[in-house]
Amino acid sequence: MTKRQEFTVLKTYPGFEIREYKPCVIAEVKSSADYSDAGSSAFGSLFSYISKGNNAEQAIAMTAPVITAKRSDNLTEDEWFVSFVMPAGSALADMPLPINSKVVLRELGAEICVAASFRGKATTALSAQKITALRAAAEKQNVALSQEVRVARFDPPFKPSFLQYNEIVIPTI
Repeated sequence: MTKRQEFTVLKTYPGFEIREYKPCVIAEVKSSADYSDAGSSAFGSLFSYISKGNNAEQAIAMTAPVITAKRSDNLTEDEWFVSFVMPAGSALADMPLPINSKVVLRELGAEICVAASFRGKATTALSAQKITALRAAAEKQNVALSQEVRVARFDPPFKPSFLQYNEIVIPTI
């Protein structure tokens, strides 16, 4: 079974949760593609990194989710950041260096986010609909959100689309 990124649910509202995510290390690739192509354009580089495509030729366990993010520090329309979360307990200083210069390792601190899950293929249209709904639900509860948005995909693309599990995750401010 694939390990998942660690978090604690702090509060549950209709349609979403407020979560505290634990610090983690991610391997990330910036994709200059639209949302629908970002994941596939970056996946190979990230998968290669965890499949011994690093200076230690070390295999790294796959974790879930695969995240496609529009970061607050880079809101350019066709630039997305696709990342794999490294196994729990990973320290940036201990991670093998990527051979591919497109892969960047970053450490994320603990953070409070809102999250809402949904089923179906995380297409541009469905993801945009779920992001809008999550922002509206959070606003109704007076929860202030950043401009950043993450679409977290938990299932492989070959799984039937109606069974695919995804989440929208947005950091609070």
